[in-house]
Amino acid sequence: MDFVKLFNLPLNASSHGHQVDMIIYLVHLLMFVLFAGWAVYFIIALFKFRRKKHPKANYHGVQSHITSWIEIGVVVIEAILLIGFSIPLWAKQVNAFPKRSDTIEIRVIAEQFAWNIHYPGNDGVFGKTDMQYFNKQSNPIGLDPVDPNGKDDITTINQLHLPVGRPAIIRLTSKDVMHSFFLPVMRVKQDVIPGMSIPTWFTPTQTGQFEIACSQLCGLGHYRMKGFLTIHSQEDFDQWASEQAVSGGDGEDGFDDFWN
Repeated sequence: MDFVKLFNLPLNASSHGHQVDMIIYLVHLLMFVLFAGWAVYFIIALFKFRRKKHPKANYHGVQSHITSWIEIGVVVIEAILLIGFSIPLWAKQVNAFPKRSDTIEIRVIAEQFAWNIHYPGNDGVFGKTDMQYFNKQSNPIGLDPVDPNGKDDITTINQLHLPVGRPAIIRLTSKDVMHSFFLPVMRVKQDVIPGMSIPTWFTPTQTGQFEIACSQLCGLGHYRMKGFLTIHSQEDFDQWASEQAVSGGDGEDGFDDFWN
């Protein structure tokens, strides 16, 4: 049985996505069992305790403790789902950041109503940013124009590009209100809170273009806060990075060391 189609889930394009999907399957299975159980109990109660069969009230109630054991069983199952599956997966994704040398680190700065993407350049160091340099059109992230570390940085709006098969650490910040960075195919959803830098990470396993959504109501234009995640092969990603470096004005193809 194809559970992805059964639960109408989006494509899974990340290395950890199957674990998230398994939790979804188990939670839905528990909810289905509870729903079916309560439905059966309701039907039995309608017939067993109908007025015609019991014209006089019974003040003794049910003497059996079966329902108590059922409630205990439900609590145990929920604890297993939480402690045995959800918390370990959460801890692995949030705390166990990848140590691989080919990990890519990107900054994503949210604003009403766009995603600003900041890539470090060949030196692998992000240029300094400060709101005094902010310009809505020419410098939406406030990159310091005199910082040498920022000379080779790349910035895009609503366009996140990554290579397949390499861990990506995304550091999320917001310039205004709370947003939520949502990549359905990567099974990633992380709140973006003003004044905080919040990391999340994933490893893409498939190439293609996918949607970046904001899953937190962030204002009247929330509906149009949409971006695109493009997962390239390593060769195509290197080509894209080189083109961005040239269009940035330095005319140098200097990204081979950083992107490989």
